[in-house]
Parts: sequence; structure tokens; C-alpha cells
Amino acid sequence: MLLGRLREALQRRTPATLREEGAQRAAVAVVVTAGLEPHILFVKRQERSGDPWSGHMAFPGGFMADAEGSLVATAVRETLEETGLDLSLVGEQIGRLDDVYPRSVLLPKVVVTPVVFGVAEPFPVVAHAEVQEAVWLPADRIFDPNSHRPYALELPTGRRVFDSIVVDGYTIWGLTERVLAQIPAVLPL
Repeated sequence: MLLGRLREALQRRTPATLREEGAQRAAVAVVVTAGLEPHILFVKRQERSGDPWSGHMAFPGGFMADAEGSLVATAVRETLEETGLDLSLVGEQIGRLDDVYPRSVLLPKVVVTPVVFGVAEPFPVVAHAEVQEAVWLPADRIFDPNSHRPYALELPTGRRVFDSIVVDGYTIWGLTERVLAQIPAVLPL
């Protein structure tokens, strides 16, 4: 089972923590269901002017509020706000993946901490606030090499090609794809 293997792997390692001067701190919740057919929770962000991640597939998450004091609390709060899923009631924090940050000077300076949670099943979720959709996608399709494709994007600096994952018509790329790529990398063979 993916969740059990992931729990064991994350307990044996220390995640890389990034510090970048002037960067805001943010956290995302990587929510994985238990069972033989695990799913992972994603949100599709609303299309909004001025939002560099507008319309992208992402994990629930956002910037840490000054009063929160922990990135875990940020991930829990943002998941509740964006999907209605209360990880403080139905989730178990099982570890962290390595911090990530945008690789473009066109994006805000932010360091994102992925916090991994396990839940018993794909509980009902509803898109709230800044998300257009909340969806559970099957992990076997996410990690299937046939779902991985290049994603071309026209930027002010020219055309760039990124790794991406396409599942059920959703394209996952950028920071979210880089977080997902860590999962098979940390799992024992």
C-alpha cells in the first residue's frame, strides 16, 4: 500500500529545508488515501488576474499566517478553507517532503513545504474560495510513466518545456509536479 510505504520512508529520512532571504513561507497538504487504490487530493486554482498560479492544478495550500506558528497548521487550515476537508479530524500527518521553490524570477519568492497526510478514504470535497475545483486523482495513474509528458509554455523570456503529468484531463506541472516526483524517489524499491 502506497500510504504505508510512504509513512515508513518519510520516518527514515530528514527532509531538505530551504532558507531563502526575503522569501515567504508556504505549505501544501499532500493528502493520500489508504487502501489498495490510493488517491491524491488536488485543487484547480481559480483564474484570477495577478495570480501567477491562476488556473493551475495544485495541492491545497498557501502562505503561512504570522499567528499560525507552524507549516503543518498552515497546510491543515488551507485544506479546510479550499476543500472543506478537515485534516485535524480525519487526517494523520505522516511526514514531510523536501521544500521546493519557484525556479523563475517571474514568480514571487516563496519556499513551499509539502506536508504529507494520510486519510482513510477519498472523503467528499468541495471547491471553496480561490479554487475552482477539488478532485481526487488515482495514484496509479499519476505515477504511471504513460501519464508523464512535456508541457510547453510561452514565457516573456521565451518558450520553456517542463515535465508534467496528465490524468483525467488535468495537467499537473511546475511546483506540484516537482513535489509529486519526490514520492517515487523516496520509496524503497
